[in-house]
Amino acid sequence: MPGSLRLLGGLALAGWLVLPLLPLLGWSVAQGWRYPDLLPDRLSAKAWSFALSPQSGVLQSFGITTLIAAATTAIALLIGLPAGRALGLHRFRGRGLVLLLLLAPALLPGIATVFGLHGILLRAGLVGTVPGVILAHLVPVLPYATLVLAAVFARFDPAFEDQARSLGATRWQVFRNVTLPAILPGLLTAALFAFLVSWSQYLLTLSIGAGRVQTLPLLLFSFASAGRNDITAAIALLYILPGLLILAVTARRITGRGAALTERLHP
Repeated sequence: MPGSLRLLGGLALAGWLVLPLLPLLGWSVAQGWRYPDLLPDRLSAKAWSFALSPQSGVLQSFGITTLIAAATTAIALLIGLPAGRALGLHRFRGRGLVLLLLLAPALLPGIATVFGLHGILLRAGLVGTVPGVILAHLVPVLPYATLVLAAVFARFDPAFEDQARSLGATRWQVFRNVTLPAILPGLLTAALFAFLVSWSQYLLTLSIGAGRVQTLPLLLFSFASAGRNDITAAIALLYILPGLLILAVTARRITGRGAALTERLHP
């Protein structure tokens, strides 16, 4: 009985999450859908044909957005991993200030952050370039990655690393065989957050990209402003696809498969 209730609860939650996508699916194939009609007058694949055509620029923007989000995620993890380890395992003077600075991008008004970054990157000659947009995305992304990894390392026991080193393991072997399996679910969670935060950036991309870096959120807003509901719906469905795919691939590990090394070593 409890299992059945959990199943019903999961199905209800999944249905609630999928429900907002149904109108998008309807709009993407609708041709003449007016209130108060429950269903479109006619169905057409014109919106999808245009969205997937080279003329629309959607596929090109999809590729650029994926590149920026993937690069931002990789850099954020490279920086956030040692920073999260230091914050999670050590108590040092100024730790509270470091945490406050990490939270600052979330506390400050977004427009203030944009103007500050624009001035810095303009002097560096990076406005209107993909590397400039990646650097700008690191500002909101890096706190998520670092704080998630800090929480992961707060539950990690470095004594296991010491034991591996005492048995002759190199630093790389310790990281690959001891540290990485223990932090992998948290690392994937940090990567997921980092990718989605970068993927959804609009204001930073618009300002730093200066209209020359056309990502999917910019293109989506452009068609929505033009009143093209059918094309907007098709792009919106493409827009949420990477997040769903990444979540589907990583969900099993994030929810605890391969969980903490401490649980395996302490029966």
